[in-house]
Amino acid sequence: MKIKKISEVLGKRVFTDSGEFFGEVEEANLFENKIDGWRIRVGGNILSLMGGARGVIIPHQFVRSISDVFIISKSALPSQDTGFEEV
Repeated sequence: MKIKKISEVLGKRVFTDSGEFFGEVEEANLFENKIDGWRIRVGGNILSLMGGARGVIIPHQFVRSISDVFIISKSALPSQDTGFEEV
C-alpha cells in the first residue's frame, strides 16, 4: 500500500465508480488525526443536479481509490433526502 500526503491529493479530479466526472478535491476534513471526509468542488454535469451548491462533503468511507484520480462510490452522490453537508 502506497501512502499519499494530503497535499498530493488536493486538486485531483474526482470521478464516480461508474466513470462520471464529479469535481475536484478541495480539502480534507480531519477528526482525531484521521481523515473523516473530503470537500469536493462539484463540476461537470453534476453541477446542474446540485441546486446551486458549489461543493459537498463526501465521507471517507465512500472513497474507492486515490491514485492519479480520486474515485468515489456512486452511492455517495447527494440526493434530496441524504444528510450530506453542502458547502
